[in-house]
Amino acid sequence: MSESPPPPQRRSVDAQGGAAAPLRWPLEALWAQLEPLRPGLTVERLIETDSTNTRLLERARSGDATPCLLVAERQTAGRGRLGRAWVSDTAVAPGPDGPASLTFSLGMAYAPADWSGLSLAVGVALAEALHAGVRLKWPNDLWLVEAGSPGRKLGGVLIETVALPDDERRYMVAGVGINLEAPAPHPDIGQPVAGWREFEAHARAPDLLARLAGPLLQAVIAFERQGFAAFTSRFAARDALAGQRVTTSQPDLPEGVADGVDGQGALRLLTSAGLRLVSSGEVSVRPC
Repeated sequence: MSESPPPPQRRSVDAQGGAAAPLRWPLEALWAQLEPLRPGLTVERLIETDSTNTRLLERARSGDATPCLLVAERQTAGRGRLGRAWVSDTAVAPGPDGPASLTFSLGMAYAPADWSGLSLAVGVALAEALHAGVRLKWPNDLWLVEAGSPGRKLGGVLIETVALPDDERRYMVAGVGINLEAPAPHPDIGQPVAGWREFEAHARAPDLLARLAGPLLQAVIAFERQGFAAFTSRFAARDALAGQRVTTSQPDLPEGVADGVDGQGALRLLTSAGLRLVSSGEVSVRPC
């Protein structure tokens, strides 16, 4: 009987390419859990980078389509939807429980029949793995919803893709940011925010990554095979906007009442002029 080949090398480097600090992240255990689901997948940690999404997209553009889970202890130029900056407490030195946020990305060559609703599917997997009090604010925010409160932003999802050379598939990157501590007031933060340590006082980023990575990869694989249909009822159970009067940032779309999503993940908006469908990327939706 031949011996099994060794696992792919996991890289652990800082932003300057030097030696990493002593490993505290469960990279080997995560690799053993995830690689059977996506053969060839690597699990890597960077001490600092501009954006984990950017790093994986640049690899793909250079022809490296290796599936990868990439986490950064410090992310200096994270991005949100519609080109917004991802604001977290990365400027604050880690405390005794480690970084004040968790930022990571999952990238792979990907070819679903329909991409519509992918960010919602990812959000469902993350919310279900976190807590019953975590809801989804269409199209890509994780909200902490408490009794008598419309909700506060706990985290977000950013899906980006790039064409692969000589390949009909695209390289998909699902970026995730979770506040462990609620960020300090900032001009770019226009909504109430929350931190996961409100639930778990001493929660650490490595432990939270271990909790979320498996459900995330499983959801991405299921979406590629089944599309958003596999997630519609699960999204409805976590929909933070259902039944709320909302307004959009697009002038020709009046305010209305959110009525869930359709089979492709578009927001259903009940207005005085009838039902309108709002597609991801067209508008920002906020409770009135």
